[in-house]
Amino acid sequence: MRYLIILVAMVLGFVTSAMSQVSIGIGLPNVSIGINLPVYPELVRVPGYPVYYAPRLNSNFFFYDGMYWVYQEDNWYASSWYNGPWGLVAPEFVPLFVLRIPVRYYRVPPVYFRGWRSDAPPRWGEHWGNEWQQHRSGWDRWNRRSSPAPAPLPLYQRQYSGDRYPRVEQQHELQSQKYRYQPRDAVVRQHYQEQVTPKAPTSLQRGDQGRSVIPPRAQVPQQGREEVQRAVPAQIPSRPRGPAVQDQRQQQQQQPQGAAQREQQNRASSQENMPNERGPQESRRGQWQEKDREKGEGRGPDRNR
Repeated sequence: MRYLIILVAMVLGFVTSAMSQVSIGIGLPNVSIGINLPVYPELVRVPGYPVYYAPRLNSNFFFYDGMYWVYQEDNWYASSWYNGPWGLVAPEFVPLFVLRIPVRYYRVPPVYFRGWRSDAPPRWGEHWGNEWQQHRSGWDRWNRRSSPAPAPLPLYQRQYSGDRYPRVEQQHELQSQKYRYQPRDAVVRQHYQEQVTPKAPTSLQRGDQGRSVIPPRAQVPQQGREEVQRAVPAQIPSRPRGPAVQDQRQQQQQQPQGAAQREQQNRASSQENMPNERGPQESRRGQWQEKDREKGEGRGPDRNR
């Protein structure tokens, strides 16, 4: 029975973790990872690193290159605002200086951090495996004397707390107006653009600018175009076509009528010409009949004789 309870607990934990991973994405609004900050946190510089950490929070909360980074339940999350929404970041795309943060600055270190040097970064290659280590080889080697300067903190966000915390659309506008810093790290810049730049309007604008930008699967089929044309009568008026269609129909109707009239005219003209042709024949017949009468009259006396 005890083993059954342990097995059920493991299954429930796995399902919960999977659901949390599926439900979190870059730029999705109202996403919670279990962190709710009512006010802007206190951030302190990590000595020798272009990174800040939050010593008073019960969380592994950092700030690097214009974005906030949280490590929780074996996952990294990023946001351009201190209280989210948060986006899941795959281990292959975590910035190098975030990976290099020493163990001692993790306020809630996971269990597998135990035994590791507190002044050294976590052993990510040992934790995430050889494949990740090969993909990110050299991540823990750098010239500590040439570390870049830290990005300025977006302190303007202090005035937005509690009920005044802005929505996602307002966050983008405020960020562009009051925080002009642009990330220098290529990986951070990509995450930043995914959160700040709205995706849906951009795709529509690109699609409206030219057909070459639209992928083939997004092109409208011929049948769909006809339906769109029917749905927008202002673009293709149907009235101007009416006279042309009527003219064609009138021409088609006039053609057989004109042919019938021509046949009637031909018949009438032929009937008018027929008396002229019959006249000589009838006159000839009359002459022969008169001759027959004369012969008959001449034969009469002879018969009397």
